Amino acid sequence: MDIAYFPGCSLHGMAKEYDVSTRIICRHLGISLKEVKDWNCCGATAAHSLDHLLSISLNVRNLALTRDMQLNCLMTPCAGCFSRLKGTSYEIKRNSQDFTYPDSIKDISVEHLLQFLVDRVGVETIKNKVQNPLKGLKVAAYYGCLITRPHCITQFDDPEQPVSMDKLLKALGAEPVSWSHKTECCGGGFAVSDTAIVLDLGGQVLEAAREAGARAIVTACPMCQTNLDTRQKAIEKERGIDFNLPIIYLSQLIGLALGYSPRELGLNRLLVSPANLFS
Repeated sequence: MDIAYFPGCSLHGMAKEYDVSTRIICRHLGISLKEVKDWNCCGATAAHSLDHLLSISLNVRNLALTRDMQLNCLMTPCAGCFSRLKGTSYEIKRNSQDFTYPDSIKDISVEHLLQFLVDRVGVETIKNKVQNPLKGLKVAAYYGCLITRPHCITQFDDPEQPVSMDKLLKALGAEPVSWSHKTECCGGGFAVSDTAIVLDLGGQVLEAAREAGARAIVTACPMCQTNLDTRQKAIEKERGIDFNLPIIYLSQLIGLALGYSPRELGLNRLLVSPANLFS
């Protein structure tokens, strides 16, 4: 299966392990990722709040480049990229007259990695390929605020109580906990402009996961991962709580269950080490 792949800026930089692990599991599942040639930044997070036409134009170009590849499905692992690309696709299908675009890009399906794995590959297909079940591993499935919302655009899972990642984690042998913050914002958009907000919102997420009995948080968003991983020490200092919660990418856990080593999947790159979970 050939799929157009949009890694986005994060996966070519700070979230390289997300890119590496995504490519590994897709190859294992028989999916050939074709990275969009000469793709440009999707504009997350600033462009859409500053210049609507620019934010749309950036992604009209990315969709047009996908069409040039003769592919009709564009998959991205980044929640921010998914939000901007899917939002552009939504506006195009509503026949907006505010901008021009190639009519041929209307039928391109934009999908997040989680949606792609659940809807196109299938939970049972992945379950049948598990070689190293993650038995007894209690994790908090963290969707964040962009993958399922706004629902009129994403058209995926329940916007407030999603279950797709939980089902996938169960198929891997892990035990997703029931918790209150699976779609709450971690404050990633304020990482530079207002650290206090980040420490507060991120702290709420970490505390909720800890109280639910999770030993790790699983995410499918590079902004959430970076925020909760790099700022965890600062949050611990502010709250007086030792969380020690690894923030692991969904693709990394899938890779472990499929039989790949932690180092192959880039788990050694995480700041809060998950080594004790798999020893």
